Amino acid sequence: MARSSADSASRTVTRDDIVDAAIRVIDRAGPRPSMEDIAREAQITKPRLYRQFADKGDLFTEIAARMSRQAFAAAGTDMTLMLQPPRAALRRMFGEYARGILEHPNVFRYLGQAPVLQQSGAGVLQLDLGRDAARRLAKLARSVAEAVPLDTSGIDYLSRGLVGVVVAITDLWLSDSDTPTPEQTEEFVVQAAELSWGLIDGFLRRQGIVADADTPMFTTFAEVNQARSADH
Repeated sequence: MARSSADSASRTVTRDDIVDAAIRVIDRAGPRPSMEDIAREAQITKPRLYRQFADKGDLFTEIAARMSRQAFAAAGTDMTLMLQPPRAALRRMFGEYARGILEHPNVFRYLGQAPVLQQSGAGVLQLDLGRDAARRLAKLARSVAEAVPLDTSGIDYLSRGLVGVVVAITDLWLSDSDTPTPEQTEEFVVQAAELSWGLIDGFLRRQGIVADADTPMFTTFAEVNQARSADH
């Protein structure tokens, strides 16, 4: 037993290992984990956990960053939105996103509740829930806009708005039951796609671009560029 304890004490445990342990605890026990439960799952003591994370808020931020990266990857980072009709592309992307969320629904619930559980810095923690995803989305949107070309002013606001909408309606989708039915998930995917397209369409219209949700964006932008070239 002494050898086992010594091995456990000397084992290197990273921040990623602790986030993995936290996600397992939340998946299993629900969205209100204790730091003791997380330390036990990671096979370390609480003091060792706190050497990696300053407090629960620090751990919350790391979990939020992990989940936003996974959600963004599930949604796709390629040029799908450009090459396919936006409505079809968005529904495909949100279908992938929904499948990813359903693998860890309690983790999303935890991220939604954690700001309330914290006694300080709640506003900052709440912002962390979507900040990383919005930053990644803005980077992708800016690269696409610059390639078109398209005025990129307001891209950060559009990205934050899109992520805010998705976070809010994901909470609504998960609030009806522990495990949403296929019908509830399909409704979520359709609503998420339509609301997101509404924001994107509004952004484009402010720049004088009228796009069709059932026509590939590549075609729309090609026509716009052709018209602008003819005007010059």
